[in-house]
Amino acid sequence: MKRIVVKVGSAVLTENNAIALDRMKALVYFLAELKKKHQVILVSSGAVSAGYTALQLDRSILENKQALASIGQPILMKKYSEKFAHHDILSSQVLVTSVNLNKADDVQRIKNTIDTLLNNGVIPIVNENDATSTEELVVGDNDQLSAYMAKNTDADMLIILSDIDAYYDKDPRVHDDAKPLNIVYSIEKSELEKDVTPNNVFATGGIVTKLKAAQYLLDNKIDMFLASGFDLRDIKSYMIDGIHKGGTLFKADK
Repeated sequence: MKRIVVKVGSAVLTENNAIALDRMKALVYFLAELKKKHQVILVSSGAVSAGYTALQLDRSILENKQALASIGQPILMKKYSEKFAHHDILSSQVLVTSVNLNKADDVQRIKNTIDTLLNNGVIPIVNENDATSTEELVVGDNDQLSAYMAKNTDADMLIILSDIDAYYDKDPRVHDDAKPLNIVYSIEKSELEKDVTPNNVFATGGIVTKLKAAQYLLDNKIDMFLASGFDLRDIKSYMIDGIHKGGTLFKADK
């Protein structure tokens, strides 16, 4: 049994300024199937967008964004809890900050908690504590968080489910002939230095933050898989059926 971290972004969980409940339902079904063979940790964005469904504050102001995260976190967790319950799965909330991830004692305590949850069949849902932190509400926070969590919980793989369905040989929004890369063993430094271009009003990342997460994991001998969170057929094919049809595997040299 492997330990898998799955990260889902705000672009996937949000639609028309509301939580995309059908996509969340599909995600939870996939995680329930994945849990039959593996231990599963979920890193979920979406607290700010969930808060915006209840109170429409200007998200460009940090204090408002923190307030929205505070409102949205229990809303998001309630939705997850209800959907996991349909599969007789108990979920839990684990809030962390960048400070926690830079202190060895805190990292060990987080791992101990997650180990206990997983050993008791619980799916931990991890998010940064946006309501009280400032550093976390920056570009690519949960992409980096998910990579750190994979490394610090001794996971075997990180799966990022996004509005980006794969890593391409060139920008598919600009080039019609762009081709997805099935397996990537190394990332060019120039790719890691490009500007971040999020595609969704609630999203804080883009392909660059995914590549940075992948590079961090490759350096730590951990695989990463990037696939669409809108259409889960590629990730289901790879993780459930063992067939690599779409999406990109960043393969570590172990």
